[in-house]
Amino acid sequence: MTPEIALLLAQDGISTGAIYVLVALGIVLIFLVTRVIFVPFGDVVGYSALTVAALQLRQMPGTVWLVLTLAAIATVMEAYGLARRGEMHRVPKALLLYAVLPSIPAALVWLAAGRDLPMWVGIALTLAIVMPISPLLYRIAFRPLADASVLVLLIIAVAVHFAMSGLALLYFGPEGFRSEPITRALFELGPITISGQSILIVAGSVIFSLLLFLFFERTFTGKALRATAVNRIGARLVGILPSTTGATAFLLASALAGICGILIGPVTTLYYDSGFLIGLKAFVGAIIGGLVSYPAAAAGAIFVGLLESYAAFWDSALKEVFVFSALIPILIWQSFTSASGIEEEIEEEEREGEA
Repeated sequence: MTPEIALLLAQDGISTGAIYVLVALGIVLIFLVTRVIFVPFGDVVGYSALTVAALQLRQMPGTVWLVLTLAAIATVMEAYGLARRGEMHRVPKALLLYAVLPSIPAALVWLAAGRDLPMWVGIALTLAIVMPISPLLYRIAFRPLADASVLVLLIIAVAVHFAMSGLALLYFGPEGFRSEPITRALFELGPITISGQSILIVAGSVIFSLLLFLFFERTFTGKALRATAVNRIGARLVGILPSTTGATAFLLASALAGICGILIGPVTTLYYDSGFLIGLKAFVGAIIGGLVSYPAAAAGAIFVGLLESYAAFWDSALKEVFVFSALIPILIWQSFTSASGIEEEIEEEEREGEA
């Protein structure tokens, strides 16, 4: 391997890792607030990329029918639950949240499909129609069992992934698509050439990660999410509803997934099920942070991108094997560190009891 090749692989790895950063941050966000390992996160990334490509090809995106299907299911479930509890006065609000609001972007995309749209309009419509997907999934599959164990929630998440894959095959079809690049600029940096799209991916990852940090530090809603992540019972006692913070976390994660799909769509051909692998690789990065640390998850995602890039150089057929095999030493290391942490907590409790 020459230094030039090593630099090219590093560039590719950082660009790929930047996508994994946003996905990993979304996974950690949802897990901290709701204890859900959101397996379908990568699917939402794929739906975003396919939506952009369909609009650019002047076709009707399958996302329209996907969102309407989820909205109908969520509306029926919410109305039925309110009727059972005798809270019929809340039905109009439920119809607004679960039927009207998701239908607005679906209607806009339906009206825009088949027209020659400016790129920024297609991106805006894609974000608008993708953002309701995760909150609707939260209402349908996860909120009814919010107090279940992490294992049960994980099983539900896997089942939701398979259901979403089936719906995606129905609505998007088996064909793969690649969207038009946002920029075609090229930049010479010594012996390597960097595409403007790669720079945009890295810059987008940095910018949206910073915005997420500012959201948690500077806004009341962000602080409410942090409080729920630290102590769900305590947050509930001070008036923070876990159901509301859960829906907000899924909404933010859906926005991150939409941005990921828009950024990654021009650099690779995506199919209805391609997002699952993206989500799994980002999950490996999130595991490095123990699913509790945003900076560590971001660093882990960059590491996964670099590992995948260099592994593909040695044997492209085994690059996924290298990435997922990295989980073994990571989990072993975390098992030792978590065990020591638990022992320290036990010793502190014993000392307090003796005192």
